Amino acid sequence: MDPLKEMSIKMNEIIAFIKDEFSKIRTNRPTTRLVEHIKVSYMNTEIQLIHIATLSISPPRDIIVSPWDKSTIPAITKAIEEADIGLGILADSSGVRLTIPELTGERKQDLIRLIKTIAEENRIKMRAERNKIVKELESLPEDQKFKGKNNLQKLVDDFNEQVDNLVKDKITEIES
Repeated sequence: MDPLKEMSIKMNEIIAFIKDEFSKIRTNRPTTRLVEHIKVSYMNTEIQLIHIATLSISPPRDIIVSPWDKSTIPAITKAIEEADIGLGILADSSGVRLTIPELTGERKQDLIRLIKTIAEENRIKMRAERNKIVKELESLPEDQKFKGKNNLQKLVDDFNEQVDNLVKDKITEIES
């Protein structure tokens, strides 16, 4: 496979991973992504919450969990408490209401640091991939090697721009 195509595929995988990681970070806006991955003990197995309940948003700051089997409400409540994601939990006979509290200034700064750390870790992954491709390009004739390195640098610059935009957007979302 063409090394630059390989790099492009890897770059897209890393961008998708960053987007997924950022979507799990709590902001002031409710999103079902905060809780859908939580494992609930159901019929002696661990099942993700999204597979045993309907998740919905109730503006401005609530997530509604409506289990298909109402007998799972205590297990769902316990799993969410154990996940320790900082949500207010109110269980009733029809389901569970999760309230997202207002983020404090200190918590916002912690989240911003986390976002920047995730971005930097993935930039490091991309640099490692770039270095592998550069080694592959070394075996090519001089003109192809030069052209390949230029195209590779354009890919890396594009990747860094995308990551910077994702970071900027997520920080804006947290601060709002």
